[in-house]
Amino acid sequence: MNWRGETIDRRGFLKAAGVAFTAALQPGSLMALERADAVYASGFRAPDGSFGIATVSERGEIIDRVALPARAHGMAFSAATGRTIAFARRPGTFAMVFDTARREEPVMITAPEGRHFYGHGHFSPDGTRLYASENDFDGNRGLIGVYDGSDGFRRIGEFDAHGVGTHDMTVSDDGSTLVIANGGIETHPDFGRTKLNLDRMEPSLVLLDARSGALIQKHLVPPSLSQLSTRHLDIADNGQIWFACQWEGARNALPPLAGWFSKGEDIAFLDLPEQTTVRLGNYVGAIAVNRREALVGLTSPVGGAAVTLDARTGKVMREETVREAAGVAPAAHGIAVSTYDGRFNETKSRIAWDQHIVRIG
Repeated sequence: MNWRGETIDRRGFLKAAGVAFTAALQPGSLMALERADAVYASGFRAPDGSFGIATVSERGEIIDRVALPARAHGMAFSAATGRTIAFARRPGTFAMVFDTARREEPVMITAPEGRHFYGHGHFSPDGTRLYASENDFDGNRGLIGVYDGSDGFRRIGEFDAHGVGTHDMTVSDDGSTLVIANGGIETHPDFGRTKLNLDRMEPSLVLLDARSGALIQKHLVPPSLSQLSTRHLDIADNGQIWFACQWEGARNALPPLAGWFSKGEDIAFLDLPEQTTVRLGNYVGAIAVNRREALVGLTSPVGGAAVTLDARTGKVMREETVREAAGVAPAAHGIAVSTYDGRFNETKSRIAWDQHIVRIG
C-alpha cells in the first residue's frame, strides 16, 4: 500500500479557488485567506441555531460559510477535485458535497431506505468514488456505501464492514484499501442515540479491498477490552494506521485509548502515562496525524485536553488543558485544535465548532 498526503498548500488552494471566489470574499476574509499558513473546513452551529460548514484559516478566522440543513459531524476533502463533503451526525440521513471555491452547486446525498450515515466517509484519491460509513439498522450491521463521484454521487453499491457501529473510515493513498473503525456499538434510529449493547460490544478494525469489498484483515479488540469502542482513524506517512478509542466501561478503569497497526500486522495499544489517560477522561473524540512533523494529535471534550504524541515512538510531546476540545488536524507546524465553545487555535468566534476538522489547503 502506498500512502500519500491529500492536502494542497495554501498557494495551491488560492490558485484552485480562482478569481471569482476570492473576489466574492469580504476584505477581512480575503486578507485572512491570503495570510493563512493552512486552510480548514469544520462544521458549526451559529448563535441562531442554524448549522453550516465554515472555511477557516489556521489562525481561526472564518473565510466562508456554507449552510447545512442540520448538524454535521465528520468531513472529507478531495485534493483531486477540490470538493469537500460533510456528513450528518448519527443517525442523520444526509451528506452534502460542495466545491470549496463555489465553482459548482452543492450536491445533497440521501441515505437509502433502511440506512443512515454514521458521520464519516472518504474520497478515493482521484475523487471518482466516495465511501461512506452507514448503518443497516434493522440488519444490525455496518456497511460502506459506495457513490460515483463522476455521476452526481449516485449510489452504486455497498460493502459489508464486518462489524457493528461502523464509525470512522479512510482510504489508502493509492486507493486500494479501505480502513474501517467498527465501534462495536449497536444503535437504531427508533431509540435515537441510545447505545443498545454495552454488555456485548465487539469493536474491531478492518481492512477491505476498495474495489471488490473483499475482507483483507480484521482485528478484534481483546475480550478484556470489549467495551473499548474503536472510533477514529488517521494514517502516518509510513502507512501506519493510528486509531483512537472511547471507553464504555467502568469510570474508574484506565484502558488504553489509542494505538496503531499496519497491513499484515496485529494491533498495538499505546501505553500512555497514567496521568495522561486520566486527563483524557477515557474518551478520545478526534485524532489526526501531522505527517510532515511525525506528530499525532488527540483531543478529549470529556477531559478538556489536547495531547500531542511523537508518531515514531508514541511518546507524549505535549499536554494542554483545552476546555471543550473538539476537532484536531495537522497544522503547518504542530496540531490545530478547535473547541465546542468557538475557539479555533487562537481565535474565538461566536459559533460552536463541531467535533471534527479537515485540512483543505
